[in-house]
Amino acid sequence: LHRLWKKFTFFTSEIKPGSKVLDIAGGTGDMTLGFKKIVGDNGEVWHTDINSSMLKTGRDRLIDNGVITPECLCDAEHLPFPDNYFNAVCVSFGLRNMTHKDAALAEMYRVLNPGGVLLVLEFSKVAKPLEKLYDAYSFKLLPFIGKVIAKDSESYTYLAESIRMHPDQETLKQMMLDAGFTKVNYHNLTFGITALHKGYKA
Repeated sequence: LHRLWKKFTFFTSEIKPGSKVLDIAGGTGDMTLGFKKIVGDNGEVWHTDINSSMLKTGRDRLIDNGVITPECLCDAEHLPFPDNYFNAVCVSFGLRNMTHKDAALAEMYRVLNPGGVLLVLEFSKVAKPLEKLYDAYSFKLLPFIGKVIAKDSESYTYLAESIRMHPDQETLKQMMLDAGFTKVNYHNLTFGITALHKGYKA
């Protein structure tokens, strides 16, 4: 499913060949790779993460795919980039792990140039009729599968807890508006399991 969600993000991103894109919490490099295909040789895509191991994993994967692109170990709350530099900023399944989301959103706004777009793909609040079933899956079945297959139930328990702590669709929309973004909207994906928020710098 995450591959479909990411494809939808690419399809609706409005990013063009030659654009400058910042991939925050880029991890394994899925989004960086996709954006690099869109912007082409004349574009610029920065692969960034706060975790050096994840950054290295993503870098190796990008190289295996024949992609050489700038990378940076950095904190989203203190981005080491100039004002008004990027045409697009994307954070995919990373915002919920940021301690000060308002500060991170303010930084994303700062580094975007006027007219630039912010894309936030993140787990969100599932449709109400599915809440009980989704909770049972998240807090019981998922940690059990993690314990059996990955020998790590704690990471999957954290995943479920972090999703529940993350702002819902309307709250995140308001946070983006408060950070200065305009025309903020979102698309619910797979009944709201995830949502893609988009906002623009005026």
